[in-house]
Amino acid sequence: MTRSGSSPSSPVDIETGVVDDDNFDDPFDIATTKNASTHTLRRWRQAALVLNASRRFRYTLDLRKNEDQEKRRRMIRSHAQVIRAALLFKLAGQRALVLETVVAPPSPSGGYGIALEQLVSMTRDHNITALLQYGGVKGLSEMLKTDVDRGVPGDDSELSDRRIAFGSNTYPVKQGRSFLRFVWEALNDLTLVILIIAAVLSLGLGIKTEGFEQGWYDGGSITFAVLLVIFVTATSDYRQSLQFQNLNAEKRNIQIEITRGGRREKVSIYDVVVGDVIPLNIGDQVPADGLLIKSHSLAIDESSMTGESKIVHKDQKAPFLMSGCKVADGAGTMLVTSVGINTEWGLLMASISEDTGEETPLQVRLNGVATFIGIVGLSVALLVLAVLLARFFTGNSKNPDGTVQFVHGKTSASEALNDVIKIFTAAVTIVVVAVPEGLPLAVTLTLAYSMKKMMADKALVRRLSACETMGSATSICSDKTGTLTLNQMTVVEAYVGQKKIDPPEDGLQYHTTVASLLNEGISQNTAGSVFFSKDGTCIEVSGSPTEKAILQWGVKIGMNFDVVRSHSVLLHVSTFNSSKKRGGVALRGADSQVRIHWKGAAEIILASCKEYLDADGSLHPTDKDMEYFKRAIEEMAARSLRCVAIAYRNYGIDDVPVDEEQLAEWNLPEDDLVLLAIVGIKDPCRPGVKNAVKICTDAGVKVRMVTGDNIQTAKAIAMECGILASGEDATEPIIIEGKTFHEYSEKEREQASKHILVMGRSSPSHKLLLVQTLRKLGEVVAVTGDGTNDAPALHEADIGLAMGIQGTEVAKESSDVIILDDNFASVVKVVRWGRSVYANIQKFIQFQLTVNVAALVINVVAAVSSGEVPLNTVQLLWVNLIMDTLGALALATEPPTDHLMHRSPVGRREPLVTNIMWRNLIIQALYQVAVLLVLNFRGTAILNLKKDERGNAVRNTLIFNTFVLCQIFNEFNARKPEEINVFSGVTKNHIFMGIIGTTFMLQVMIIQFLGKFTSTVRLGWNLWVVSFVIGILSWPLAMVGKLLPVPRTPLARVFSKPYQRFTEEQTLERGGRPPPSAGFTPGDSLRQHKEVSAVVLPTVRPKAVVLVTVAGPGAVYDGDEGGWCNRELGKTAAPGITSIEHTDQLQLLPSMR
Repeated sequence: MTRSGSSPSSPVDIETGVVDDDNFDDPFDIATTKNASTHTLRRWRQAALVLNASRRFRYTLDLRKNEDQEKRRRMIRSHAQVIRAALLFKLAGQRALVLETVVAPPSPSGGYGIALEQLVSMTRDHNITALLQYGGVKGLSEMLKTDVDRGVPGDDSELSDRRIAFGSNTYPVKQGRSFLRFVWEALNDLTLVILIIAAVLSLGLGIKTEGFEQGWYDGGSITFAVLLVIFVTATSDYRQSLQFQNLNAEKRNIQIEITRGGRREKVSIYDVVVGDVIPLNIGDQVPADGLLIKSHSLAIDESSMTGESKIVHKDQKAPFLMSGCKVADGAGTMLVTSVGINTEWGLLMASISEDTGEETPLQVRLNGVATFIGIVGLSVALLVLAVLLARFFTGNSKNPDGTVQFVHGKTSASEALNDVIKIFTAAVTIVVVAVPEGLPLAVTLTLAYSMKKMMADKALVRRLSACETMGSATSICSDKTGTLTLNQMTVVEAYVGQKKIDPPEDGLQYHTTVASLLNEGISQNTAGSVFFSKDGTCIEVSGSPTEKAILQWGVKIGMNFDVVRSHSVLLHVSTFNSSKKRGGVALRGADSQVRIHWKGAAEIILASCKEYLDADGSLHPTDKDMEYFKRAIEEMAARSLRCVAIAYRNYGIDDVPVDEEQLAEWNLPEDDLVLLAIVGIKDPCRPGVKNAVKICTDAGVKVRMVTGDNIQTAKAIAMECGILASGEDATEPIIIEGKTFHEYSEKEREQASKHILVMGRSSPSHKLLLVQTLRKLGEVVAVTGDGTNDAPALHEADIGLAMGIQGTEVAKESSDVIILDDNFASVVKVVRWGRSVYANIQKFIQFQLTVNVAALVINVVAAVSSGEVPLNTVQLLWVNLIMDTLGALALATEPPTDHLMHRSPVGRREPLVTNIMWRNLIIQALYQVAVLLVLNFRGTAILNLKKDERGNAVRNTLIFNTFVLCQIFNEFNARKPEEINVFSGVTKNHIFMGIIGTTFMLQVMIIQFLGKFTSTVRLGWNLWVVSFVIGILSWPLAMVGKLLPVPRTPLARVFSKPYQRFTEEQTLERGGRPPPSAGFTPGDSLRQHKEVSAVVLPTVRPKAVVLVTVAGPGAVYDGDEGGWCNRELGKTAAPGITSIEHTDQLQLLPSMR
């Protein structure tokens, strides 16, 4: 699939088997809205039939507002660019002139040595002169009472004082829409406005002709019913908006690591204060404006502020850091100088913080469905209006007492106008019922409900569309560490030279030379830290799980973190990243000796080692013992241990770059290393992950593990997790190295991708390549990632899943869903919820279409035959409320069931209304129409009401009551479209039971007490029983109906097939070519065609073709037979096709039909 949502370059849709035709391009057919073009999004809006645009498009992307926000971004970015240009101009000038520039001395304020305005001015203008005159970072930190190594003390009173003096790290968020705004938007519905106008006219005419006591009922009841619809609709929409506001607030609440009181701790970005010391690593977001304290090759991506994709390197010459930017490379520490609205980022967020919304593919498709139904309903309403007006003015319409309603020359103008208004309001009400304005909004209702519940399941949804797309996922590419495993790493094995240290934490077994070098390498070559807890009773460790495991091991063997670090000076850092799989540092010791320490993937470090230190401290060449070390690594990897090697080398001090710029760009030497130790780190599988993988497999979702660990470790973990069934499966390409996959040709990658279950030694570029290949093959791919380099794969995937604990901010911003507990089981829950969203929408569609069909048919048939409609305006508005708002609330909030995970993934273009739904819908609609029409035409006779003067009123009330009760009972049927038992779990869904109960109670009140408003009369218990029996019979009818088989081919495709054949014959008769997919001739090999997804075979019928779509080995769609043919490999799949051992070897032979 392409990013814009169109299908691949194939001429035939793989899922529908329908030939693409530019002349019949469906604007509502958008497979994915992720990165969809503005033109595509604008097109479907223009094509939709909409009665209330403000409500229909409320939860879609506001294109106009989005453009306005982009203009504001450009304006603020241009300000940042001007500042940057001015800074460069200053630096280009004479140094002496810069130093001579006069800056006002700092003004003490609030107990601190500098005022807020001076800090903000210096930071926002990047005023290096002011910084130098304030004494640089050190002088400024003293003014702010901050220790650049230990940070601020961190007690509550201290933090409170800083917030009072310098502000908090928050910005004004625009208030959400008020309830009255939702009332106003609900009132903007064109049909409701027409009904209110008609009701006011009816009210005036009624009072004029019948007096106030009797004349206000018709107009007043319609007005009341319209206001009730508006109020209930506004209340439902307002509650949804509150849920979205809470979720948006959760998305903005980023957790960051800071240093306070000498300890590292995680806090909310909103808790950052001026004076805080914050460590920065790859992928972090700069949480506030500040100054660089120290750095190692720190590179910042300032595109979010400047709009330029250029990476900016930061050092003491360019120390200013802007809030909202991302760390692209290196590491550093910053001092916070401005927070919240005093930063450029705060100003930007305050001006654009209102959410512009987004649409989902399902929402777009439902707008298409609503448009189609609306056109049909509008046509029916016009027909009813024409028929009723014709009957009225020709004298064929009669009053309940049998008198003719309109007699030319006798009926007064006011009476005639009042009757015409009633006819008109009846027709408009049919439009209200027929145009399902709430259908697309049912998506947002179920998404809002699902997103709230998913938070409890440890999944934070960043993009609405991800919820439903997960229901279509066919492949999950998962990380290993922390997702499939617990991320609780400990060193369980250690080799020093040829000696296995047992236990590995026994410090007495390490020679002093080895121990000294190990301690130095572990303490300096790390992004983590070791410190005492707040109460001082124990030692705590921070950093990544691998870093923490090695630091804890170092502490156990006798390393004193702070003391060791104080004995040497850090010259340069080569930060670890997932591409090179190693990290190194250059140190200058107390003896002025320079040493370079490396740490990383064991086999990669080992390959760079020329010598090794043995357990006795002696030096030996690695040549003779290389096999021993490789075997040790393989044995540890086979036991699912992550293998890390630690090595060093001496380096001449004269060879170290002296210039600061050269030092920043220095590539640390990676060869001629001396191996110090190889450690095996255990990271146990998460409990329940094996069952979660099995659930995915049973649900038709293939789980693939993509890890940076070596192939043996990956294999062992995959077998432990159930991704690999046995060691026999561990053959290429089922288990493959990323490098090998990258070296394949495009065709070989496509073939291998179908079988890959484990990819070891994978870099982010390998993961991205796998995702691209799978998507090209038509897979719907979900990808997990935590690192900055995973961002391209997360962005490219159909669903990007970032890890909430270990994930960097860059990864999270590129993702669609954040897995808050980093657990694979939570990923599976997201799949369940995704399928639930789709299933719930289908339930609501089935229910709503049944109501639509029944109500329209009953009113049309009655209007044409008798000149009156049994369901009047107020009654239809009540039915619309049940169907639209209450029905959506009841059916769209069904929780997911295990049954959802026993079916195949939902195809992207699978029909919204399936054959099963059509069967259920037709059975219920026919039943309701038949019963209600019988009551309409024969009801007075059947119920012995001919002699009753209220006979017609009782009959019409019974029809209305029965119709509503049929909908109430049918809501139960809609819960389980495919299952006979529709009551399972119903009592656990309190929302559903509450709405059913409320609807029934209101119906009783309407019939028994509000007859004047609804033009009904009270019913006796016997007629209530009749209504109940007719309604409840829909249950056994639905059960029996579900025993009827349905064809596998969607009805839409069946009905469109004659048209397709006709157009194909017309094309051939004109001497043209068959559809593009007929570019193959019998005998062609598919190997010759790279982008094959379908072929056209000639048949014995002249000038006709048969579409055959190849979906995979052994799976062929036969367009004539109308179904998938799953055949054994090597056997004939369909007439004219043989030899399907591999799809790329398919031979197209002449058909024998």
